[in-house]
Amino acid sequence: MQRPLDATATPVSETARSRLMNLDALRGLALLGIFVVNSTYVASAFHGTGVEDPAFTSTADRTVGSVLTLLFETKFYLLFSFLFGYSFTLQRDSAERRGTPFTAAFLRRLAALFALGAAHAVLLFPGDILTTYALLGVVLLVVGGMQTRTAATAAGTLLALTATAYAGLGTLQAAFGPPSTLDAGNLTAQADQAAVLLSGGPVDVIDAHLRELPDVAALLLLFQAPCALAMFLFGLAAGKRGLLARPIHATVLRRTQLIGFPIGLAGACLYAHATTHWTGTAGEAYAVAIDVLTAPALAAAYAATLLRLIRGRHGQRIADLLAPAGRMALSNYLAQSAVLAFIFTGYGLAEIGRLSPASVLVLVLVLYTIQLYASAIWMHTHAYGPLEWFLRAATHLTVPPWRRHRQPAA
Repeated sequence: MQRPLDATATPVSETARSRLMNLDALRGLALLGIFVVNSTYVASAFHGTGVEDPAFTSTADRTVGSVLTLLFETKFYLLFSFLFGYSFTLQRDSAERRGTPFTAAFLRRLAALFALGAAHAVLLFPGDILTTYALLGVVLLVVGGMQTRTAATAAGTLLALTATAYAGLGTLQAAFGPPSTLDAGNLTAQADQAAVLLSGGPVDVIDAHLRELPDVAALLLLFQAPCALAMFLFGLAAGKRGLLARPIHATVLRRTQLIGFPIGLAGACLYAHATTHWTGTAGEAYAVAIDVLTAPALAAAYAATLLRLIRGRHGQRIADLLAPAGRMALSNYLAQSAVLAFIFTGYGLAEIGRLSPASVLVLVLVLYTIQLYASAIWMHTHAYGPLEWFLRAATHLTVPPWRRHRQPAA
């Protein structure tokens, strides 16, 4: 499957197309992880509060929830953030080849992304990441000229400072604060109230989202934003080095797995245990600090695993399956939220708090499979995903081709 062409595109070699397909396949993988994590927050008003959902307290429910936290939470948005930073270098290089201004176009792209994210947060899912990406994209634009080593060093320093801040909070709480800041009764009442609103009509759903936004904004500012910016910078460094523009040596990929999985899973185990059993304590703050440092290792191991699979016997089939979804990642990301909102809120079936964690996981896997095949069908005949088309139009102030240009037969 070839990349769609448009009137302004620069011809791309078959080797470059293969590398771009790998990039798109990684986006497709990140979409799955983000879908799984977001579904846990939409399906239950208790998820993320530190209080166990009273409807799902069986051993099976707890096991599934712990596994999802262990393997998915805080991991895949890092991979997506890395790819955002990497793609920034591709967009800038493309603008230079065409001889068109980049800064103004990229700012328009960020403004359109912010508008989509704001609507997404209010209407569908308060945990939106697009607005954060849009704001951090301005920072990326400012520092985009830094050298490769400087960008990588800045990224590592930012992660270290974020982890130090959380460890400092844990130390302060252990020394001067109460043993636990968790108010289970109040949090349960708030979750019950949110579930009632989310089960109501569209106005009630939006009201619930607006009430949740301040807490979500604080989480994004204090946790996700610094980590996402660090991964932007790692992606910037990788893009400047052309990391994915050529095959990565198999030894490097194996080494990434051998280092990333043990370190990443060890930190993830501690994080999963802390968010379940140490909520509101100094131990949770320490666990978050460790997760900040180890989660990127697990995200890198996931990416290395996929790249190795793509080189294997069924590699082309895997890439062909994931890449179309990755090419229209924005459309798929918002479509995921729309479907989850229809299933779990008053926009549709209002099933919030009624499906077990295992049922939600199976549902997500089925929906994601449908997305993969729907994306392949769409990209076979269209140049861009629906929202990618809008974003490109806003970026370049042009009307991009809607249908895919086909090459004449030889």
